[in-house]
This record gives sequence, C-alpha cells and structure tokens, in this order.
Amino acid sequence: MTKHANQPILTLRNIHKSYGPIKVLHGIDFDLYAGEVVALLGENGAGKSTLSNIISGAVQPSKGEMAWQGAPYKPAHPREAIDAGVGMIHQELMLLPHLSIAENIFVGRYPMKAGAVDRREMERRAKQGLLRLGLDISPRRVVEGLSTASQQLIEIAKALTLNAKMLILDEPTAALGGEETKLLFKQIARLKAEGVGIIYISHRLEEIRQIADRIVVMRDGAKVQEFDTADLPVRTIVESMVGRSMEQMFPPLAVPEDKTVLEVRDLAGTTRTFSGVSFTVRKGEIFGISGLVGAGRTELIRAIAGADPITHGSILLNGEDITPRSPGDAIRKGIVLVPEDRKLQGVILDHSIQENIAYSNFDSVGWGGWISSRRLRDFAAENIRKFGVKGRGRQKAGQMSGGNQQKVVIAKWLARKPRVVLLDEPTRGIDVGARSSIYEIIHELAAEGVAVVVVSSDLEEVLGVSNRVLVMAAGRQTGILDHTKANDVSVMELATA
Repeated sequence: MTKHANQPILTLRNIHKSYGPIKVLHGIDFDLYAGEVVALLGENGAGKSTLSNIISGAVQPSKGEMAWQGAPYKPAHPREAIDAGVGMIHQELMLLPHLSIAENIFVGRYPMKAGAVDRREMERRAKQGLLRLGLDISPRRVVEGLSTASQQLIEIAKALTLNAKMLILDEPTAALGGEETKLLFKQIARLKAEGVGIIYISHRLEEIRQIADRIVVMRDGAKVQEFDTADLPVRTIVESMVGRSMEQMFPPLAVPEDKTVLEVRDLAGTTRTFSGVSFTVRKGEIFGISGLVGAGRTELIRAIAGADPITHGSILLNGEDITPRSPGDAIRKGIVLVPEDRKLQGVILDHSIQENIAYSNFDSVGWGGWISSRRLRDFAAENIRKFGVKGRGRQKAGQMSGGNQQKVVIAKWLARKPRVVLLDEPTRGIDVGARSSIYEIIHELAAEGVAVVVVSSDLEEVLGVSNRVLVMAAGRQTGILDHTKANDVSVMELATA
C-alpha cells in the first residue's frame, strides 16, 4: 500500500452487509487519503455499489465501523453524508426531467436571497460548472430531451458544486466520449490538487491507469486484492477481478458472406443530427459505428430502427426498400434495436425477467390475446438458459446486475430471430466478465448469418468486435475502415475530421 504522511480521511473497518440470509459484504477494510484517487474495481455483483452506498449514507452497514476525518462516521441518509463533505455521482442518472439544468444541479440546496431562490446566482454557478466540463448549454434549459452524455455531465457538474472533501464517482465516463472524458480528468486532477479524496469506479480499465493512484479489487463481497499503483497490465487487473486467467477478450472474427442484408442509402435525420450516411452490412457481418459523442451515431441507428423519423434516404433489407415508419414496422420486417439506456428503454425494472422477455414475443407465449402461463414460463426459461442470464424467471429485473439486465434485453429481441440486430452501447456500465459473454453472443449471431450493427464509444470494443468500422463526425460519415486498417489512430483521425 502507498505510504502516506497523514492519517486517512476515510477509514472503514470490518464492514459487513446482509439482506436477511444473503451476505453482500464480508469484513471490508478500506482507507482513503486526501488528494488521491483509489480505483474500486470488481465485476457486477462484487459489492462495489453496496460499499459506496454505505459510505454515502444510502445504506446502513450490518456490522463494522467507519471514521471520517478522524471522527466516528455513520450517516443515516445521504443528506448527512453530503453535509459532512461526502458526495456521490451515481451510475444511473438521477435527474428530474421537468426541471431546468440549474434547478437539477442545486435541487435541495438552492441559493437564497431575501427569503427567495436567487435564480441569477444559481444559474451563474450552474453555468460555471457546466463550462468547466466543456458543456456550453443554457442552465435554464429543461433536462428532458438531453442526450445521455449531456445528462451525465450535468450529474458531474452537480457533484462539483458540492465543495465536497470526498467524491465517489460510479462509472462517470460510461456515457462520455474521448473529449468529455479528458475534461473530466482535468477536473479530477484539480480536485486532487485541492486535497479531495476520490473513489473511482469504472469498467473502462484503460482509463484506470490514467486517473488512479492505487487499486482496490472486490470479488463476491470481499476485498481480494490491493495494488499500490495503477500502472498495471489490464490482464493483471482483470484476472484479479474474475479470479481466473482470462483468455482473449474478443473472439476471433468470422468472414461474412458476400450477400448484402442491410443497405442504408443517403440517410438524413429530421433534426440535422446526421445526413448523407450510406453503408451496407453483409450476412454474418459485425459492422461497427464509431465517433465522438454528438457525432449522430445513436440518432442514426434509431432512425434505422424506425424510432426516429428521417427526412431523406432509404433503408433496404435483402434488396427491398423497407424504410420503417415506426419501431413496430421495423420489428415486423426483422430489424430490432437494443437501446443505449437499458433501464429507461430496455427493461421494466419492477416486472419479472420472464415478463420482460415476453413483452416482445406475445406470439410465442399465447394465442387469441391470452397468455399461457406455462408457455410463458417455458419460453422464458429457454432464453434465460440460452443467453446465460443469471436469474430466475419470476425474479424482478431491477434485482439483477447491469450485465444480466442487458442479457435480458438482448434475449427478448433475439428470441424473435431477427435478420438485423442494432446494438447501441451494448456493454455500457457492464463488468469485464459480462462483457466477454455479450461479445460471444454477438459473434454467435454473426455466425448464424445475422447482420449486426454495433455502436460504441469504447474504441477498443468497436475495433475488437467489428469486421468493418464506419466513423462519424458532427453528423457526417467520414469513412469506412476494414478491420485490418482500423486502429486507434486511423479511427480518431476520421472522428475529428
């Protein structure tokens, strides 16, 4: 462990957490010092979120003690933690969509003047926080309708205004592109210089080497490894997380057939988010789409899936113009979309796994408008097994890890045996073990002759899974690269063209 001259600002000793007979944390010891970044790593279900929620006051430990700045610390709720100087940026967006950006940033702690909210001061400070993160947008704008990346930056700006002495950042770059991530890292460096201690949770292991001072690894609710440096090979970190040797993350690419399944001709969106996009995807091909945040990637595949209208162009399936006018139209013709935000657009968290799988497959679980409970149970069980979902059919989707929720989203669409599968950020916020299994599913789809389109802001991912990569910049198509010519440099040159 790194040697420090001072005492830690946060100390955890023998922290346990149980929910009835289920033990989630087992005797965690943890220290955080002022002005350092500790990467807290582990697969989904390792206990990272539970530990973070205990520190931030959202969950109470079953056993153990904590100290904050040398004094006993046991916040009863997040407000107590915030008042003590401990802030947390959650992976899941927690903004209020009908309030303005400024109101979201200062909700619950509005600046006051003469007994009323000082809106001018609130908007000034909000604008200042947004500009620090490179987000040039009016703080008066309502949050609803903003991109996931913009909302994530607002969450970060909200935390930066807390003047906290400690921050927990849970997957802060999951929805961000390269430039936004660089701006965030600059702010983290500034906070470190000011003595702020940071717990950094991320599945993007390459960025850990850039930002962290040391690494703590959790597995199955226990702390299993601690590294006094973050300058380690990714393989070393991964193997400590999963408890076994990892083979190559990406399966070998298969050679697609010559037959064109999907063809996009000169497509343009209604809000000028993209225009003039043309490409083909062959049978059994994995076609990647890359570009910086705001390039128009998500808008493009939403248009292909019939979720967003188009102003120009056409979409062909096996040579026939089938340009969809709605998601239902696209689904009936064999095009399905696994969306970027699985919690808002992919699964219904309060409903069971089998119900979520059934919602896209009523024709397979019933007849005449009635659902057969037996057919529902058997159909769901088959797909749970096929796609490696770790859960029971009647278990609520909200009780599962992010990786298993994503598998449920994939399962419900692939059960329809589509001809084209569009995947938008398929592994966002998912641990390395679950990512590997999702990559296997993608390659199995291609092996079955499905045309697969993968949009990802993770450059390593899009390069690792794709036969070819289309690069976009500011809504324009700047090039298509074969996997033999696609690399970090060639893609980024096109993404910034």
